Formats: sequence, structure tokens, C-alpha cells
Amino acid sequence: MARERKLQFPEGFLWGTASSAHQCEGGNVNNQWYRWEQQGRTLTGERSAVAANWWQQAERDFELAEQMENNALRLSLEWSRIEPEEGRWDESALERYRVLLSDLRRRHMTPLVTLHHFTDPLWFADRDGFAREENIRYFVRFVRFVVEHLRDLCSFWLTINEPNVYAFLGYLTGEFPPGEQRALRALHVLRNLMAAHVQAFYAIRELQPEGQIGYCLNYRLLEAACSYSPLDRVVAGLQETFFNWLALKLAEGERLPLPLRFALSAVPRAAGARDYHGINYYTRDLVAFDPRRPGELFGRRFPRPGAPMQDPGRGGYFGEVYPEGLYRVLHSVYRSTRGNKPLYVTEHGLNDVEDRLRPRAILEHLAMLHRAIREGLPVRGYFHWTLVDNFEWNEGWGAHFGLVELNPRTQERRPRPSASMFGEICRANAITESIVERYAPEAAATIFGPVTAAGSGARVLI
Repeated sequence: MARERKLQFPEGFLWGTASSAHQCEGGNVNNQWYRWEQQGRTLTGERSAVAANWWQQAERDFELAEQMENNALRLSLEWSRIEPEEGRWDESALERYRVLLSDLRRRHMTPLVTLHHFTDPLWFADRDGFAREENIRYFVRFVRFVVEHLRDLCSFWLTINEPNVYAFLGYLTGEFPPGEQRALRALHVLRNLMAAHVQAFYAIRELQPEGQIGYCLNYRLLEAACSYSPLDRVVAGLQETFFNWLALKLAEGERLPLPLRFALSAVPRAAGARDYHGINYYTRDLVAFDPRRPGELFGRRFPRPGAPMQDPGRGGYFGEVYPEGLYRVLHSVYRSTRGNKPLYVTEHGLNDVEDRLRPRAILEHLAMLHRAIREGLPVRGYFHWTLVDNFEWNEGWGAHFGLVELNPRTQERRPRPSASMFGEICRANAITESIVERYAPEAAATIFGPVTAAGSGARVLI
């Protein structure tokens, strides 16, 4: 009898889900996103309100993650709860986070704590936030405070989530608060965010020498629509540089390309200021030259015709499902960085309310991740976005990324089939042939390779 084919992951591999405070907790009324919602500036006009009610009952969702045998969970601390006014610390908020982290540890789940996930206290935003370099000190003071008080419960820190998204959507396209459209200001915000990461890194290292400290960027593959078109290749390359690689170059302390080195100062002490690299990956775009789009570096983005697509959003499409992109991004980041630091997929997921694509998408992305590991890349964990449906920023409640469906009005939860599948993967620390047969049999050849007439796999990866 033929042995069951499987893709076995390394011992100690972290399996978990990712989340953020504002999207899950509810009742965050002291940050700039709350104000954005109150002004009716989300695309749907919706507000986060109680969100997924984590501030009151996060533990019930932690139990769902435990049932999936996740051994890790990524969550963030809401700065505006802990420091609602400049210099005033809310001890009750800090105690609630202690309860949450203690609960995760009791469930044998490693907490990965994000210190900044898109939200700023109103008092900080009203001082121009990260647009002013002198304001970085406030963030570093916050980091020192929480690490001093939580280091007995956490040693795995993510300083800043997706600084490239925060800078460009908030200050270039105007889709996020503060809703500005000023290219040079967006670049300075990005530079200051990377400087904030570096300063936070050294602050944590001083307080907790054994801590693991990193940051994560969103990597969206941007490819020339026509590989034979020099204009398509140029604009795709420019968009890739600005969105994907500029933040990484700043964080690595690399020399910036002209003319950026005249516009942006280098980040002091940047080289080596991370213990791992966090990678958020969702999709790719094709890019065609379009002289009518100077604000997008003369490039028009669109999905590959005929590609499997995520559910559309109010703000446009969420993108195609492109598993090979994760493999390519992992290799690109590893080649572009120094010191052979570990890699973590800190977010990957898709908008899919009916769970029609998610099971196969998870399996095929994990197969690509496994391929990268086989080729020697030090990938140490995978965090799926997300555990339960949550308030998806400007999309409001119209996007559904959860392994668990959430009705925000009734707070009822209903696990999707992909939740059961993800639990089986976590328990096995592997993708097995039987898991694929139950949840996405059409993906078997993609994941394991073709089967010979004798019934044995052409590629058996154990």
C-alpha cells in the first residue's frame, strides 16, 4: 500500500492567526480611526462599534484558536487605551492586556504582540503623528512602558505593522486617515516609521535582551503587464521600489537610489536592528503604463485576466489568488536582507465570505512556503489573517477574512470549513494527502505533483 504523501513542517513551527486591536476589541474611542469613522469617511459609512467584542470576551475566540491547536496568536496593543492622554497611563487597560496574554500562555499559545497597528492616539495624531520626526520619542516611550510591564508574559514583539501601507494610504492616496495626498510627506512618514522601529528595537533590546523583535511589511507583487514593453517594465519597477522595497532599504540601512537620497535622510543604527523579518502577503497586480495616472507613477494596476479572484470590496478588487507570489516574496526578502534572519509570514489570507477559495488557497500557499523551507529559507511560522471576521478598516464590515464567520450585530460565530482544515494542518504540523482530499482534492497535483500509474507520487515530500 502506498504511503500517504505529505508536506511535513519543521519541529517547533509556529501556527497561528493574526489580528489587530482596533479591528477586534471594540470601544476604541481615542484614536484617529475612531474619528475617521465618526466623520463617515469609511467607504461604507460603517463604524467599528463593539467590533468582535474582544475587549470584553476575547477569550472565547482564543478558545476557538486553541481548538484548532494553534500554538501562537498575533494581537496588538491599542496605544490610545494605554495612554489615552499624553503622559497618562491607564493601569486598567494594561491589566486587561495582562489577562489576555496570560490566557494565551495558559493555552500554550505563543503571543506575538504588535506595538503599532495603524492606530494613533488622538493627542499624537493632532501633533502630526509620525509626520514629525520629533514625535518618534512618544512612541518609543510607549514601547518602553508596555515592555517593562508585560515582558514577563511576552518576548516576541512586532514593532510596527505595514509602515508602507500606513504611509502611502494615509499620505499619498488619502484612503486612510489623515486622508492626505502629498507624495513627499508620505515618504517622510515612511522614513520616520522605520526610524521609530529602529529606536523601539534598541529600547526593547535594553529591557529584554532575550526578546525577539521585528517588524512587518506588506509585499504586493507588481509586474509588468507586458514583459516586452519597456514602459510597463519601468512603471512596474518604480511602483515595486516605492511600495515594497523602499521601507526595507531604510530598515536595512542601505543607500537609497537617486533621487531619493536627496529627499530622505538615512535611519541611524538601522543595519541589524531586527531579529526576524515579518512578511504580509496577499496578492499581485499587473501594471501597465498610463500617462493619465501621475499620482501612481504613471502605472495602472489590474488583476491577471481569468485569475481566481477574491470577493470584491467597496474600494475595488482585493486581488487574485496567486500562491507562487508568496514563494517569490520570501526569496526576494531573504536575498535583500543581511544576517540570515528568520522569516515569519505574519499575515496571509483572502476576502471570501462563502469560503469557496480559501481552503485551496491556504493549502497552495502553504505548499509554496514549504517549498521555500526545503530550499533552505529559515521560515519559522505562519499567521493566517484572520481568526474571526473583523472591521476591515475602510471596507467596514463588507470584507470577510475570518476562518470563523462573525455576525457583528448578534456577535454570533460560525466556523467556516477552512477553520477545520487549518486545525488539521496545525495538529499534523503538515499538509497530508487526506487533508487535501477532504478539502480541496482539485489541488492535489499542484501540492504533491502528479501521481504515476502505480499510484506513487512523482514528488513525495516528507
